Amino acid sequence: MESTKPFDTLFLDRDGVINVHRPGDYVKSVSEFVFAEGALQALAVLSRLFRRLIVVTNQRGVGRGLMNRQALDEIHSYMLQQIENHHGKIDKIYCCTETDESHPDRKPNPGMIHQALRDFPEIDPANAWLAGDSLTDMQLAARAGIKGVLIGSRYTAEEIKPTPVYLSCKDLFTFAKKLQTP
Repeated sequence: MESTKPFDTLFLDRDGVINVHRPGDYVKSVSEFVFAEGALQALAVLSRLFRRLIVVTNQRGVGRGLMNRQALDEIHSYMLQQIENHHGKIDKIYCCTETDESHPDRKPNPGMIHQALRDFPEIDPANAWLAGDSLTDMQLAARAGIKGVLIGSRYTAEEIKPTPVYLSCKDLFTFAKKLQTP
């Protein structure tokens, strides 16, 4: 059944894609975690279209001591349970808590993607996508050789121009519907 899915792997940024981004702040507890509008429905659709869904997220708030790893794990546990309750799935979460921009796992560096490729050697990068809400996410997609989907509308066309973007959608639900429609 898995082989009948049209797409291989979808990498997803978390903040601003799955949940509401908190400008100038971090989601530090489950009570601050709010799913983006349509995200749960989108993840159910995307779970039917992709062999696997993998979250790749920078979580600098842990590295800065604004929250601890246990709080981050609780947030992710809650997120995964809600996604499953709505008929979606996330196969794995990779997060970089480092504050050093040059760390190989910190986006836009491709360390988290490389780790996923080691953990799931069957991933076909030519049939993989990354949905993120920042130009950093699009730079990561380009460095990893996968299609970048820019979620949201926080950038002007001029700001986006120098960055490779395969597709741009107002939200994750719109992206899911585009893939679902022949």
